[in-house]
Amino acid sequence: MTAPALQAAHGLAGAIAFHDSELGGPVAHLRSVHGTALVALQGAQVLSYVPSGGSEVLWLSPLARLGTAKAVRGGIPVCWPWFGPHPNDPRQPAHGLVRSSRWRVVETAVHGHAVRVRFAWALETKTAGFPAGLTAQLDVTLGEDLALDLVTFNGGDEAIALTQALHTYLKVGDIGGVTVSGLEGRPYVDQLEPPSQRRGAHKLQTGLVVFEGEVDRIYATADPIATVLDPLLGRRIVVDKDGSASTVVWNPWMEKAARLGDVGPDGYRAFVCIETANAGDDVRTVQPGTSHRLTAMIHAATAAPSGADGVNPVAS
Repeated sequence: MTAPALQAAHGLAGAIAFHDSELGGPVAHLRSVHGTALVALQGAQVLSYVPSGGSEVLWLSPLARLGTAKAVRGGIPVCWPWFGPHPNDPRQPAHGLVRSSRWRVVETAVHGHAVRVRFAWALETKTAGFPAGLTAQLDVTLGEDLALDLVTFNGGDEAIALTQALHTYLKVGDIGGVTVSGLEGRPYVDQLEPPSQRRGAHKLQTGLVVFEGEVDRIYATADPIATVLDPLLGRRIVVDKDGSASTVVWNPWMEKAARLGDVGPDGYRAFVCIETANAGDDVRTVQPGTSHRLTAMIHAATAAPSGADGVNPVAS
């Protein structure tokens, strides 16, 4: 459907509007007394979240473009139905099938002061070892927090092993001054080590997570809350979750960011990824006729200081 057709079918006056973004594709613009959010139909990917009275919470690459075969860097990509490389086939794309695919808008709704848009994506034929009838549903709700609910339905006749993530890029003042709390004492797998050394070898987090170089870790933790402490922007960003026993913390640092090619000059200094995941040993088996729900809730606990704008221009 075109943006005007989406607006006619699903637009809600003063709450949800569909339009063509300057990034090159249709988007849903959510607005409530709690703030604004922008979601692309490509990948059902949240591109922007600005709480009322605050500044941009998500980082989006200045090189981001919709409508290409390449996944958009930044915001909240949906990694599904596998996280990282395909478990058996290295020819398959990293992080699953849906990041560059257009999702279908199922419904929009207003509940009190919260607004919600629901997207769906279905696997119609067996692909990459995953059966036909496997579907994903994503609810993006703008309320006091920004909430994402990713539900996998297995409508096939065989069990599937599911890994996935809501790969959240959080905007920070400077990564060198950022710390992450809530993971103290938790075991993690260091993804920067060779695979032969990672297998069964867990390190233990001592104190706060700090960033002095590339970080790529899968923390084994069912504790729901991780908090980004950002002294430069003067705020805390709290990431709460459900349906997850693993949290991924990632920043590519200078050399890998240059190899990625779409982070932009010094872009790595402006974000940290706190990913709500089923990853590493946290593999979920979804039996035929059943489902699994993965939830992430993002809350900017304090407003950015006066004059620290940082608002994503695509949300305005």
